Amino acid sequence: MVRTRVLRVGDLAPAFALPSTSGEVIRLEQLRGRRVVVYFYPKDDTPGCTKEACGFHAESAAFARLGVVVVGVSGDSVESHQRFAKKFGLAFPLLSDDGFRVCKAYGVYTKKSLYGRTSWGIERTTVVIDEDGRITAIFPKVRVDGHIQALLNALTASVAE
Repeated sequence: MVRTRVLRVGDLAPAFALPSTSGEVIRLEQLRGRRVVVYFYPKDDTPGCTKEACGFHAESAAFARLGVVVVGVSGDSVESHQRFAKKFGLAFPLLSDDGFRVCKAYGVYTKKSLYGRTSWGIERTTVVIDEDGRITAIFPKVRVDGHIQALLNALTASVAE
């Protein structure tokens, strides 16, 4: 598997400005002063991505209590994101990275191999960014089952420190 970039905990998170389901462009710099969870996922309305999105939605109150903003990013269009969000009642923004510029900057756009066929795509990854714009945690190659709870546990532990 080939990565486009490797980020590490402590790095300044790459800036982004992407169109969202709300119709607005969301910029990382607008979220300074708050912790941000950016979860990268391959495709709207597919089984794993739906389960992950619905998991974030189900725990939205827990994220809010921790003062955490959640955004999802994929290469799907804003229109696809809007249909997906409406279908499942998602209350957090989904951002369209058409062209995968931000996915490449975060190192989640990778060359994958499945059954002997290779293709480029998004590796399911979650990145936690602190109030100052620094990466505090990276969850690569996310397995959906148990991920949201593990993420909440990590966020809660970091608040307690």
